[in-house]
Amino acid sequence: MAYVAVKGGTQAIENACDLLNYQRVKGDSAPLGVDQIQEQLYLGIDRIMSEGGLYAPNLAALALKQTAGDSFEAAFMLRAYRATKPRLNHSIALSMDKMRVIRRISASFKDIPGGQILGSTSDYTLRLLDFDLLEDSTARRQAFREKIFKDLDPDLELPNSFPKVVEILRREGLLIEKPERRKESEPFDITRRSLTYPAPRSASMQSLARGETGGMLTLAYSSMRGYGNVHPTIGELRVGYVPLEVPHPETGEPYLIGEIKVTEAEAVAQYTGGDGPAKFTLGYGLCFGQNELKAISMALLDRTIQAEEGKTPAEDQEYVLSHIDGIEAMGFCNHWKLPHYVDFQSDLDRLRRTQSLEKQQEQEQ
Repeated sequence: MAYVAVKGGTQAIENACDLLNYQRVKGDSAPLGVDQIQEQLYLGIDRIMSEGGLYAPNLAALALKQTAGDSFEAAFMLRAYRATKPRLNHSIALSMDKMRVIRRISASFKDIPGGQILGSTSDYTLRLLDFDLLEDSTARRQAFREKIFKDLDPDLELPNSFPKVVEILRREGLLIEKPERRKESEPFDITRRSLTYPAPRSASMQSLARGETGGMLTLAYSSMRGYGNVHPTIGELRVGYVPLEVPHPETGEPYLIGEIKVTEAEAVAQYTGGDGPAKFTLGYGLCFGQNELKAISMALLDRTIQAEEGKTPAEDQEYVLSHIDGIEAMGFCNHWKLPHYVDFQSDLDRLRRTQSLEKQQEQEQ
């Protein structure tokens, strides 16, 4: 085996870190404030919080600034920070019926109780560059705010909650309720216990909830295109704020500590007969912030991994849950940049020896 000299050390690493920081500050533009990132890049912040598994908009904005916009690294930092914090309490299960809705649509029914609420979305915009943003200013923003709010009725009362659309199907007995979903005495905690397969539903939902958006979309898309048997319809998609409650340390009664923004998706899949009457099946997705692609992909994957005899990657629970964690995937991919000198030199030595033997055999023949 040939000897490969390796030079460098602590000083080289420190210089590399300094150069990384220099890349962010070398320009003449004004420093980018964490508050600016949190307010103006809010969809990116929501994605980082969801994949990092920590609802902390200000810290997510800080991580995005520190990583120069690398959402994978930012989510990694957020999850690492969470791991350093003590667990003080467990929240009470959220009730989506109490959501303060800011967006609510259904692709299954045109007329739904409470009406469709388009809310904030790019679904109906042209994917064209807006060159007016090149000259963005405080005055322009103020004028736009005045235009938006001038015709609003200050006395208009909004409903506190909206009924769930899928309850229409449930009341008519058209929706299958999986009995195994109610068997768990307490949720499986994937932050403290390693996954084993088949994983309980609570474990799979936690894994999906903090999965990487692009990876989940890829697997969900494979099923949509025909590499699977699930082609759903969105029963309801919601974006809004839900109250976060914990048991009071003295009385044990529910105590409101705030609210968090979430996206919820319920996907109604093809009906199945089985041993009983034909009914629809349901896939469920819920994630931090406004991330509709992820919530829909989660709902679809939740449904696909329920397949009793999965024949495609998206229907294999172990395959799906083992490959959607972007932080774990990024870490494994990045580890190839670490020194593999001994491994490669061993491979190189074997290859040279093999070629030498083959050449020797050819000469002997």
